[in-house]
Amino acid sequence: MSGIARPAIAVIALASVLFAAQRSADEKEVWSLEDAYWQYVKANDLERYRTLWHEDFLGWPYSSSEPAGKEQITEWITAHTSKGETLKSYELERLKAQVTGKYATVAYRVRLTWTDKNGTDKPGRLRIIHTWLHDAGAKWQIISGMGAPTDAEGH
Repeated sequence: MSGIARPAIAVIALASVLFAAQRSADEKEVWSLEDAYWQYVKANDLERYRTLWHEDFLGWPYSSSEPAGKEQITEWITAHTSKGETLKSYELERLKAQVTGKYATVAYRVRLTWTDKNGTDKPGRLRIIHTWLHDAGAKWQIISGMGAPTDAEGH
């Protein structure tokens, strides 16, 4: 092997390790933000919840019959809370994450339990996909997403 080839291979190998480490760090950060998303829902903290969403968001929430922008993003929460329901618990089942440049997409299922004003639990499951954009301010925000019910087997 030539004197130039060895250092070049070493640089390529090191760059791919560093790139994978950054992608892993970005994935961890985005998964942490997904958990914060559900913590804000549970606390009914709509102000902090809205900070997770990019101004140009376009998605299709499970509760909506049409695509929605950021201005409608809390409607599904208030549909529950206006009936006296609170989010009692949630559990994320992380399925996939992919980081590509300044975008990160995560797909997961969530088991959740809403409790009504009489104390009756209402369990449910959803499939969620969110695409996060890492903006110039070094902040991840949801730019697109969709929610859907799980199938009969909970998948």
